[in-house]
Amino acid sequence: MPFTLYFCAMKYIYLPIGFLSLALGVAGIFLPVLPTTPFLLLSAALFFRSSPRAYQWLLNHKLLGPYIRDFRESRASLRAKILALSLLWLTSLHCIFLMFDALWLKAMMLSVAVGVTLYLCSFKTKRND
Repeated sequence: MPFTLYFCAMKYIYLPIGFLSLALGVAGIFLPVLPTTPFLLLSAALFFRSSPRAYQWLLNHKLLGPYIRDFRESRASLRAKILALSLLWLTSLHCIFLMFDALWLKAMMLSVAVGVTLYLCSFKTKRND
């Protein structure tokens, strides 16, 4: 397959995967266990490679664009950090104490919660100067 034909074909593969990733990212807004930002970042990357119009739409979207822009700037608002960590720990503790019986599942959930907490705390906090 010639080089240019390969990239043309990939555009048609990236676009539907980008929309699937976008759907999962939007679902993640409402489901605390599903991450929003990674799926939106994946959508942005796939749209960038397949459809400049979809990429611009996503970046300029009133609700979804800020997730991507904030992440690209490596800053998160204090409110967003507190909300994310609160939901993370509320969900994790609920699973650890009320849903999981196996000790290995409880340990896995606790380690994921600690890892995500450290990851979220590593972002610079946006200052409202």
